Amino acid sequence: MVNDYLCPVCRGHIRVENFLVVAARTAENKLGLIFLNPEIGNYTKSTHPSFKLVEGEAYTINCPICHAILNREENSSLVKVLMINEKDEEVEVYFSGIIGEKCTYVIKDKIITDAGSDKEKYQKYFDIPEEYKKYL
Repeated sequence: MVNDYLCPVCRGHIRVENFLVVAARTAENKLGLIFLNPEIGNYTKSTHPSFKLVEGEAYTINCPICHAILNREENSSLVKVLMINEKDEEVEVYFSGIIGEKCTYVIKDKIITDAGSDKEKYQKYFDIPEEYKKYL
């Protein structure tokens, strides 16, 4: 079984063929879809040519189905989705909503597996109790 992805709010399937599909909004309110590689640690992405992704820019990421904001309230640089892995287990996946940052965190039963060259940037977010994350 290939990993599948769900919106954590509506639980709609956001993987289409070989892409994880999210809606994105820039700080200037430009809207577009981003097609992400669903493989953990693979940071290739594509968009429509008219929707330019800017390195280092933070994007608001929404579910393309229910339009819920997937950026974490406690740390808006991180985006949360759910993944159903090859063992049919549901896990949390966090990745950066800042274009060019390469970091992904997979959490299952409080065990964190991380990937990407920028993974240390947000590691402290996962090392502290939930009630203190809003202060990071």
